[in-house]
Amino acid sequence: MRRKGISTLAIVSVALFMVTLDNLVVTNALVSIREDLGASLEQLEWTVNAYTLSYAVFLLSAAALGDRLGRRAVFVAGVGIFTVASAAAAMAPSTGALIAARAIQGLGGAVVMPLSLTLLSDAFAGEKRGLALGIWSGVSGLGVALGPVVGGAVVGGFSWHWIFWLNVPIGIALVPVALAVLTESRGPNRTLDVPGVALASSGLLGVVFGIVRAQALGWTSTTVVASIAVGVVLLAAFVAWELRAPAPMVPMRFFRNRAFAATNGVSFAMFFGAFGSIFLLAQFFQVAQAYSPLEAGLRTLPWTAMPIFVAPVAGILSDRIGSRPLMATGLALQSLALAYLALVTAPDVAYGLLVPGFVMAGSGMALVFAPSANALLSSVRQSEAGQASGANNTIREVGGVLGVAVLASVFTSAGGYTSPQEYVDGLIPAVWVGAAVLAAGALVALLVPGRPAGAALEELPERAAAVEAVAA
Repeated sequence: MRRKGISTLAIVSVALFMVTLDNLVVTNALVSIREDLGASLEQLEWTVNAYTLSYAVFLLSAAALGDRLGRRAVFVAGVGIFTVASAAAAMAPSTGALIAARAIQGLGGAVVMPLSLTLLSDAFAGEKRGLALGIWSGVSGLGVALGPVVGGAVVGGFSWHWIFWLNVPIGIALVPVALAVLTESRGPNRTLDVPGVALASSGLLGVVFGIVRAQALGWTSTTVVASIAVGVVLLAAFVAWELRAPAPMVPMRFFRNRAFAATNGVSFAMFFGAFGSIFLLAQFFQVAQAYSPLEAGLRTLPWTAMPIFVAPVAGILSDRIGSRPLMATGLALQSLALAYLALVTAPDVAYGLLVPGFVMAGSGMALVFAPSANALLSSVRQSEAGQASGANNTIREVGGVLGVAVLASVFTSAGGYTSPQEYVDGLIPAVWVGAAVLAAGALVALLVPGRPAGAALEELPERAAAVEAVAA
């Protein structure tokens, strides 16, 4: 690796770690937040979903802003926004203020994630791409793995406020280093599709808001039906606009490509099933088995830590054997893991019985991360990598938001927080739903075209060009 590439990898990895850590850092703080701020289950959902929804909504425009205004400048702005929002979350006096700060955090994260890989792609030659992507995926996995543990340790030793204060010194130190070291670059598409951004953002917000509110108001309530209906109409208008826009944010022809469409289906299914289940399983140890936040976080490590070890290997293997077998195997493993956990979970279940399911789920997640990036970017031209990655990141984050919303709705229809048995009664059917969605995703993964027999990556110029422009 070149020195410039190593420096770039280090900077974007630190920023990426900070962002991915906050995906799950609140999971083992949810019980403390509920007790301290008097939050309802719906408000706890919004503490998680405000981040992921904002993240999903603004991902589509982040790559376009980087192409137009400069990737380094926009990346640094994203780090700054994330840092300020973290401080606001730490000082939040109420659940509403916390949810608002989390939404702004999501905006910063939406800028950092795609541009981290766009900047990385400029720093590495094509033949080093698999290794760089594997390291990037491993760092992402490390952030996910340590999220529950860091959250649990900080909440147990201090308070839930400090899970957000941790980001502040990192962000303050990272901004000047990034400005000094990273090379400024711009993309070929300098036009910002403002109508497309507005339609996609408002449409996604309407659909997700309606689904989340359905838990409290009911699926037939006027608010829920109107919100979802308006969201669907706006998303249909977005598709219509993109079909005729002179410089579309997401060219609709992407979805005519089988690899692109199937990979996005895989991403949606994985985030729906996996992160929806994690939202509930992360609270199981505290609510049903009365462990401390740190003890609960440590017990989830066999799940969340596996990507650290498996993701780099999967990144290299995807260059050699193709993405389809890895993605299908990964989703099948996750589905089997959740089915196993649903079968063995009980209020007094021994921890040793849960570990095999956690290991299978974590390994399955890791087998999807880097190969899905390979499959996605092999389906587009190099100049379209940013648009493709923005669409994929949005779809998978929407999957995560919907997974939390739908599985929480299943949970509340069958159980609750009043006793360990009631919590498990709600948890089990919700996890079964997650397993079913992941099984469907494994079937979708089989639709991804296989790697041409006997062909090396460097022998496929169009694919190599796309992969060289990696952007998540």
